[in-house]
Amino acid sequence: MKAVAQRVKNASLSVEGELISSIDKGLVVFLGVKQGDVEAQAERIAYKIVNLRVFEDANGKMNLSVKDVRGEVLLVSQFTLYGDCSHGNRPSFTEAEAPERANSLYEHCAETLNGYGILVKKGVFGADMQIKQSNDGPVTIIIEI
Repeated sequence: MKAVAQRVKNASLSVEGELISSIDKGLVVFLGVKQGDVEAQAERIAYKIVNLRVFEDANGKMNLSVKDVRGEVLLVSQFTLYGDCSHGNRPSFTEAEAPERANSLYEHCAETLNGYGILVKKGVFGADMQIKQSNDGPVTIIIEI
């Protein structure tokens, strides 16, 4: 399982011109599920996301988590994180999990994040989504479990 977490001032997600989700200060997290991933990995990656210290404290040091700053998470499924371009220029997605299983683990990750008291907004699994975000920093962290 792989996540790309970006610290944002705000973000919004639309599908076919309709606003689906928006957050203020927090993290936009793109989540990719690899073949063979299990619920325990979704739980570990959720724990990492909640406790990732990428927000500044009073001294300007990145010591605070999204939980500490009462931020929100916009969780977006993204199978393309497992795109393999090592053989040519067209990515192969053979490592990405099948949609039904990937969606189940995506939902489990969202539920686990909610269990930590984080307000989680989601995209629409499998949809063509348009995301607008105001990156803060920018700060982008890759987490792989």
